[in-house]
Amino acid sequence: MRIGGAAVTVTSIISDPSADPHSYEANTRTQLALSQADLVVENGGGYDDFVDTMLKSADSDAKVLNAVTISGKGGEDLNEHVWYDLPSMGKLADEVGRALSERDSGKAATFTANVATFKQKLRALEQTETEIKAAHGGAGVAVTEPVPLYLLEACGLTDRTPAEFSEAIEEGTDVPAAVLQDTLDLFTGKRVALLAYNEQTTGPETEKVLQAAKDNQVGVVPVTETLPAGSDYVTWMGANLAAVKTALG
Repeated sequence: MRIGGAAVTVTSIISDPSADPHSYEANTRTQLALSQADLVVENGGGYDDFVDTMLKSADSDAKVLNAVTISGKGGEDLNEHVWYDLPSMGKLADEVGRALSERDSGKAATFTANVATFKQKLRALEQTETEIKAAHGGAGVAVTEPVPLYLLEACGLTDRTPAEFSEAIEEGTDVPAAVLQDTLDLFTGKRVALLAYNEQTTGPETEKVLQAAKDNQVGVVPVTETLPAGSDYVTWMGANLAAVKTALG
């Protein structure tokens, strides 16, 4: 909306901030929304493969922007949560602006100006990351899932979560008892300065980790995979960075 403004109508497909996005089941309403779209922005990286499938079956001629592809990130250990990577969102904004200008050339100047304004706000957020890195670079952190890792790494923070733990939570599989204990030891051993906790994917293991953080006075940063209700992207990321600063003290 920041780029298209009143010239566009935006339909968010995965938008429930209280639900696990990975459990989203596309339906006929999803198919209809995609078939009517002129521009589709998908996450990519295996996150929302149903988008490509449905567009193909609808014989759609919509312009499709894949956020992961545009980010330039990839590889076997891809973290598909590129919305937490501010430079990637700058690249995506450029592509959205170009796509809208091609569709409605009469408003191209407005779209270009809106992209510039958006990227200026991103630079302010990146400055906050730089400030956190200067003050706390090298501090250890734990996560329940890799959702916020791009942002945390940009802040100079080091993820000390056992990979088997965060992978199991993300995949919805059981966490081995030894791995869970190794994760809990991060808090009792004061090896991490904060816990980034995905509020949209919770269960017995993540709740134990959350309690361990609270019991050991480790700051907790709640994160989500989708926009909180009533928020926009810049406000969302700004709130995440503010929470990181608060947790680090």
